[in-house]
Amino acid sequence: MARAARALALARAAEGAAGPGPGPGPGPGRARLVLLPPGGGAWPDPHDARGEPAEGGGWAGGGRPPVELGWAGPEGGGPGRRRQVPGRPADAWCRAGWREAVAAAASALQAGGLVAVPTDTVYGVACLAQDSAAVRSIYSLKGRNGAKPLAICLGDVERLYRYCHVNVPDELLRDLLPGPVTLVLQRSEELNKDLNPFTSLVGVRIPNHPFMRDLARACSGPLALTSANISSHGSTLTVLEFQDLWPQLSLVIDGGPIGDIQSPECRLGSTVVDLSVSGKFSIIRPGCALTPTVDILKKKYGLLPESS
Repeated sequence: MARAARALALARAAEGAAGPGPGPGPGPGRARLVLLPPGGGAWPDPHDARGEPAEGGGWAGGGRPPVELGWAGPEGGGPGRRRQVPGRPADAWCRAGWREAVAAAASALQAGGLVAVPTDTVYGVACLAQDSAAVRSIYSLKGRNGAKPLAICLGDVERLYRYCHVNVPDELLRDLLPGPVTLVLQRSEELNKDLNPFTSLVGVRIPNHPFMRDLARACSGPLALTSANISSHGSTLTVLEFQDLWPQLSLVIDGGPIGDIQSPECRLGSTVVDLSVSGKFSIIRPGCALTPTVDILKKKYGLLPESS
């Protein structure tokens, strides 16, 4: 009942956000909702798939959805109810649905759109960091102060070296990434000059979330990533919590609730740490992973707090 109620609520919310028609780019009435298969596109137990049709699910904007998953995902793990192509194994169906969701999101981003995405901390909004018009759209969407920087999101540590000047050991990067941490480093000349032009630094995220990593890998350049909320409002843990933003988005990827929606600690976002000064670190935002991050920096690598 909980799964069906959630799917129905999403469908009704999507209908409420619907505009005059579909479109690839950002704009009123163009958001479309994709219900994401769980588990990285693989069923926990393929033999337990029932092939029952999904209840609810939907998308905002007219026409056909970019991905016909029809997924009413499970709240607490395990197989949920979904629409399956007849004669197709459930695990193959789910993997295909996952790939199609990644492809739909990547296509929307390449067209200059804004896409709402689940991460390992809170829901975010992403665009192509090298697309100056899309970056401006994110600031407009959030009502964000133009002097407040955006982080970039990558799929793998290896790609970080192209967009940042790194002055810490590679092992340190891999101890913290992927994970709920944003590392602030000196930016390289490869990064779009219109992204945070007021600073020589940039925050880098590699979320420990399979969809985000697959999406980042599917894009030729870095993503600009920020939380899916109006600036100064609380972070969001479900897609319904930011449905007022849907009409200005190209695509909304629903990965289900992130963490305990009743817990304020789950809305803290990533821990932001400045590593741009050799041998030192500075905590910009405590976030949700402060203690383990500081332990790694101090005890394993001997870095000192910048105030020392």
